[in-house]
Order: sequence, then C-alpha cells, then structure tokens
Amino acid sequence: MAIINVNGISGINSITAQSTSLNFYDSAGRTLSIGASVSGNITGNVTGNLTGNVNSTGVSTFANVQISTGSSITIGESFIQRNAIGLGATTTTGRNAGINTAEGTIIYNSTLKEVQVYKGSIGWTNIGAGFIEATGGTISDYTDPSGIIYRAHVFTSSGTLSVTNAPVSASVQTLVVAGGGGGGSYPANGAGGGGAGGLLEGTFLVNSTPGSYTITVGAGGNTSPGPANGSSGSNTTIAYPSFSSTITANGGGGGSGGNSAGVSGGSGGGAGGNNLTNASATQTPYSPTLLGYGNQGGTASPGGNGGGGGGAGGAGPDGTTTPNPAPGGAGRSNSYTGISSTYSVGGGTGSFTPGVNLTPAAASTGNGGDGKGNPGLGGNGGSGIVVVRYQIGSLAATAKATGGLISYAGGKTIHTFLSSGTFTVTNPSLSSIEVLQVAGGGGGGTHSGGGGGAGGLIYNSSAPISPSPGIYSITVGAGGAGGDGLYPSPAGEVGSSGSPTVGIVTTCTGGGGGGSGGTGQTGLPGGSGGGGGRAIAAGSGTPGQGNPGGVPANAGSPPYPGGGGGGAGGAGLGDPTNGGAGGPGLTYSISGTSTAYAGGGGGNVQQPPGSGGVGGSGGGGAGSTGSGLGVDGTSNTGGGGGGGQYDGGRGSGNNSGNGGSGIVIIAYPS
Repeated sequence: MAIINVNGISGINSITAQSTSLNFYDSAGRTLSIGASVSGNITGNVTGNLTGNVNSTGVSTFANVQISTGSSITIGESFIQRNAIGLGATTTTGRNAGINTAEGTIIYNSTLKEVQVYKGSIGWTNIGAGFIEATGGTISDYTDPSGIIYRAHVFTSSGTLSVTNAPVSASVQTLVVAGGGGGGSYPANGAGGGGAGGLLEGTFLVNSTPGSYTITVGAGGNTSPGPANGSSGSNTTIAYPSFSSTITANGGGGGSGGNSAGVSGGSGGGAGGNNLTNASATQTPYSPTLLGYGNQGGTASPGGNGGGGGGAGGAGPDGTTTPNPAPGGAGRSNSYTGISSTYSVGGGTGSFTPGVNLTPAAASTGNGGDGKGNPGLGGNGGSGIVVVRYQIGSLAATAKATGGLISYAGGKTIHTFLSSGTFTVTNPSLSSIEVLQVAGGGGGGTHSGGGGGAGGLIYNSSAPISPSPGIYSITVGAGGAGGDGLYPSPAGEVGSSGSPTVGIVTTCTGGGGGGSGGTGQTGLPGGSGGGGGRAIAAGSGTPGQGNPGGVPANAGSPPYPGGGGGGAGGAGLGDPTNGGAGGPGLTYSISGTSTAYAGGGGGNVQQPPGSGGVGGSGGGGAGSTGSGLGVDGTSNTGGGGGGGQYDGGRGSGNNSGNGGSGIVIIAYPS
C-alpha cells in the first residue's frame, strides 16, 4: 500500500493507492465519495507505480484519473508527447554494447537509419518497410567494408531461391556464372583453351509477391581425346514466372582440338593448329543494370600452338610461336559472397608433357579448361555459380571466428567452406566445435562402368579446439574426373579418385573411382569404394568414413551392368539387369537445414533392357544407359559420379560422371 499526501485539493487530506483501488480520505481519516471531479493542484513526489518527479499543471478526475504534465514527458533522449514519441538514437556499436537486452526493446539505429526491435535469439531486426526474406542455397551473412550488412545465397548446384517477403521495388545484387568450356586435345601442340563461362553481374528487381526462383547451375564442358574440340559449358539460368525472359549466362565455348577456330560461347574457346580466327563471345546483358561479361578466344600461332580461351575480364591471348603454354583470358573479381574471388578465367594451352592429362578447372568458378597437346587429355571446364545478395538489418550474433561463409541458425554460428580457406578462432571462449568434413567424390568408370565412390565423411558433435585463439587451414577436396572411355585404354577407363579434404578433425579420404568392365579394372578404394564394372571387384571403403562399392550380380553376362559406388550411409549395390544403385549418404542439420552428403554414383548398363543405376542420396550421380552420359556428382556434397559407356556421348570419351567436390561445415553456439 502506498500513501500519497496532498495539499490544496479541497476536502482531501490523503490518497491511498492499493493494487485494485484508489481511496480518498479527509483530515479525520474518513473515506470520501468522489463525484465528477476533484479540483486543485498536485505537487511533489508521487511514489508507487509512477516514480520520479511529476510536476502537475492540471487537474485529476476520477473514475478516469488523468495527470497532465504539460507538453511532454522526457527521459534522457526519449520523450512522449501528445502527438509523437521519440526513441532517441544510438549507433550499432552502442546497441551491441547493451548487456542483457530485454526482448522487445525498440531503438532507433542512427548507423543504419532504421528503427529496430530486439527479438532475442533472432537478434535485431528492422521495423517498417522491412527487408527481403528468403531461403535457399548456402547462406552467408556479413558486413562489407562500408558497414552495410548483407545476406548472400550461394548456389553451387541447381536449387530454388524462395522469397517469403519482399518490399515493393526491392532489388537484389546478383552474380550468374555459366559453366566453362572444356579444353581441346590434339596430338601436336595446337590445342586451344576452353572459353570461360559467361558472367552476369548487377541488380534486378524481385517481385513484391512471395515466390520461387528456379536456379539452374551449368556444368563445365568436358575435354575429349584428340584431335577433338572440348565441349561447351552449360548455361546457368534464373527463371521466374513473371520475368519477361529467363536470366541466362551462356556456357563457355570449347577449345579447338585441330586446325580450326575454337567454339563460340559466353567467352570463346581458343583456336588450334594454325587457325587465325577468333571464336566470338555470345554473352549479352539481361537488363541495363545486369551487365554481361565475355570475350573472344585467342588465335593459334603460325607455328601451330593453340590460343587461350577468352575470359570475363579479357580476350584469350594468341598462341605463341614456340611450344610454350599460353594463358587464358583474365577473369572478373566479385565479392557478393563476402569473400573476394575471381570467376570466369579462360583456359590456357596447358603443359605439353607427353601423355599427361590436365587437371580439370575448379568447380563453381566458370573457368575454362586448359587445352592439351602432345598427346593426352585437356582439362574439363569448371561448373558455374549463382550468388544473390541483399541488405539486412543486422547480424543475428557476433561470430567467434572468421573464415568461410558465415550464417546464423538455431542459435548457432555456422562457417561453411565450399572451397579451401582458413578458419581463424578469434574468441578464446571457443573451446569446441561441431564439424562435418566430406572429401571429393570419385569419378565414374566407363565401358559398363561402376559408379564413383562417395568422398569420405567424418562428423564430430564436439571436437576440441586447441589452441584458442588459433589459425587452422582447411583444404576442400575436388571431385575426381570420370573415365575417358578410350577403349581399350586401361589407364583411361577407370574413374579418377576424389581428392582428400583436410580439416580440423582429421583428413577425409577421397572417393574411389568407378571400375571398368571392358578392361577388367576393379573399382578403386577410397573414402567409399568405387563400384565394379560388369562382374569385376569393387573398391573398399575407409573404416569410419564410408562403405564399399557394389558388384554386379550377373557374372559379366548381357546387358553388362556396372555396380554402384559406395556411400557414407551404405554400400553400393549390384543388379543383374540394371546399373547398380549408388550407396546412400548420411543426413545432417549442421548447416541449419537437413541435408544429405556423400552418396555413391550409380553404375552404367551397356545394353538394353535395363537402365543406369540411380545415384545415392547425398549428391550421387546416376549411371548412364547404353551410350548416354553418366551424371556428375553434386558439387559440395562429395557425391560419386555416375558410370558411363565407352565411345558415346562426349566425342570419343569421358562420358562418365565426374565426382562432386567436398565441403567443410563448422558450427558453435552463438
């Protein structure tokens, strides 16, 4: 009970405030019955539910008690007036310095010029027109050097960007990169480099009505045994029903494998032999604000040395008069992911070492593959990428480390490494992490080929970090190349094994390449083993990381199926009629979304009836039927490539699927 002593109110000596009533008493202590009004002034301190000094210039009436205090009530920089409320102002730094901020607190952030509300574990979000809200891809939240906070959605494989909220006329910044062209192959020195995938960059408006944008990420083009042109990369597109046309980045042109110009494409492929013609670039802008980048390929030299493929940042150089490698055209730098990277570099003419095959271009770059002469295979082009970013109000939490793409979900801070980098612990309180590591998947084999084995997978829910702070190098393994199909070339028919992923916990073993039935090569061992071709033995898996590949069930009789590659969640399978299914992967929610990783590639079946084996859940590529193409494993899953048939689909070889690249994901409480 609180007693309020008053002066100057006629007939009232004191007022008692209780939890459910307000009682008025005269000087003798008798309860008064209040009529329509009480006249007089109230001065002094009022304690209880109202605290502080309230200077009254008006009157109080009851039953509706009103206390008039002049034009406003002011507390610090905040105020309440009859027709306005002032929140005062604070900066982002001042806001973040608050301790035990109450959920529901509202401020004006003078750094961002936004009114914000604190939503507990979600963090600070803007009030008013709001920002775009969307799901899809790998998410990266970061602050750029100018202080603007962005969210990026990174797509290294096909998927859907689902916009759940968008203010009217909201715009996003977008990077769209197509697959790079494969390098040419030629018995002499005259092969041209593959052209880079076309690149689109800039802004476009998103529809204010929520909806889904279908994103298709183009694969890199493949090389073929010489003399043959590399195949062109595939287009990367963004489609939405209300668009007047689909946003399209054009695949890079293949490099020449003979005395001819390279293939035209997003950027043109390099010419081969003695050809002096530049392959043209076909990339065009989507709109005045979404600009297109691509350049022509270089010419060959009169001495017979191939030209470099064009890049997003420059034309492919012409071939040299001496048998030295020529570089590809320059790429273009972009930092929409929060990490500055260079995309769409043209393929060079590679090394002229006899019999040595060239390494494929890196996945998710759109780079062209290197051309190859004297003999051997050129390099495959790199797959493309899509990045969509937009401004958000604030970061949900403060990271305790740097490195990779950083996002926040379920009260966790998540670092995702789609490619190699450095994880640097900056806060000494971070002593353990949750971590998932997956190596590159193996390539599928050819000629009744087995599916590639998935990359080795290791998961640890509480891995110790020591020292902390500390710096840790992360190496994300590349997928292995599919077999080249050069029957009867034993060295080329078996798929290549994936590369290891080196993380904080340990090293994950790359997936084993799929075996070949035509030359009797077994599936290779790996994180998970490659499938056997026909009835040939499959590769074994690494304990704690994967499982063995599958062996066909018909002892080499028609229709000659190959076994599926092993997966992290189970062995590859064999089938008497169809290509064997790839082994299943394992599913984790460390990224904030339930996702499967490390599925095995499906096996090939050479003759009808039957069909190629399905890829295992977790990015495994399907096997081909007859002369069809084996499907690549999905990027950043460690999925194995699908098995293929010789002499079909991709010139004279390499018609089996390439393995998918690996990934490292690190998470800890925010």
